[in-house]
Amino acid sequence: MQSNHFIKAGLLGVSIALLSMATWEVYLRNQGFPISYDDNDPLWANKRAMVYEPKDEATVFIGSSRIKYDLDIPTWEAMTGDRVIQLANLGSSPRPVLTDLSNDPHFAGKLIIDVVEGLFFSEVNRRDVETFGKISYFHQVTPTQKFSFQVNHFLESEFVFLDQTAFSFNGLINKHRVNRPGVFQLAIFPDEFHGNTFGRQSFMMTRFLTDTSLQRKVQDIWAFNLKQPRKPPVRGDSLQMMLYSIKAQVDKIKSRGGKVLFVRPPSSGPFRTGELKNYPRALYWDALLKITGCPGVYFEDYPETAHMICPEWSHLTPADAVVFTRTLVRALETEKGWSFPKKN
Repeated sequence: MQSNHFIKAGLLGVSIALLSMATWEVYLRNQGFPISYDDNDPLWANKRAMVYEPKDEATVFIGSSRIKYDLDIPTWEAMTGDRVIQLANLGSSPRPVLTDLSNDPHFAGKLIIDVVEGLFFSEVNRRDVETFGKISYFHQVTPTQKFSFQVNHFLESEFVFLDQTAFSFNGLINKHRVNRPGVFQLAIFPDEFHGNTFGRQSFMMTRFLTDTSLQRKVQDIWAFNLKQPRKPPVRGDSLQMMLYSIKAQVDKIKSRGGKVLFVRPPSSGPFRTGELKNYPRALYWDALLKITGCPGVYFEDYPETAHMICPEWSHLTPADAVVFTRTLVRALETEKGWSFPKKN
């Protein structure tokens, strides 16, 4: 008799848990949230492992959040027949990943590097720690962790509520912070601002695109960040040392038969004003291309992208990402000597 009580209690507990999860899932879907994957170490490591594909079949992208939003992976792959391997990281410089790839004797593929001057040319970034963590995870990942990733991928592809950053218990708690004097906390972005595909493409959700109050929330975050005291932009000998260090890493990849190109995606509003003031194109972008000997694609050089408006000043809408990607592919083929043998 007692065992029956335990069985009934267990079944009741399971039923309540399943009903709670189903209710939460239905609610989130009714709110317009799509499937979104956790942009975590295992997902990054899964993509990092793909860089050894033949260079006429894949292109690796590294950088910051802009190339994650601004490169539309389906458009690129449809135009080129070429797989995108997205290794960019939010709020981080691409230089740690460039170092990792340059030191990998087996990487000799095509590499496109996103340049967001405030991150790319900075000596220290707060979120570079996360990037180093991803790199370390890739080099130490175990077979058990790889199996767990495959299981998680299957589940994440079916349920919205499994987005750990936005909808887990810890994720929900983190949105309700208590401000304490002298304690710095990273800003909380609206959930609708950052969806993430399995290919690691970031995207703004439909509600974000139509709700100007959500856009203003992100603008306010950028405006707050722009007002914070920070070290002056790197200049002089320090800049030269940085550029020649980048050249040495790029040269390693090119010496193995790889190709490297830099890209400068769009920005607008106060963000663009600050970038032009602090990082003049001639002093940074032009010097980068000259010293490294690499080609580059700068958004202002093309009429299709020169005047694009980012709704929160720093990232493109999904529709504009398609236009930017088409422009990038055409520039690579017609100006930069890139070819895509498997083009559809």
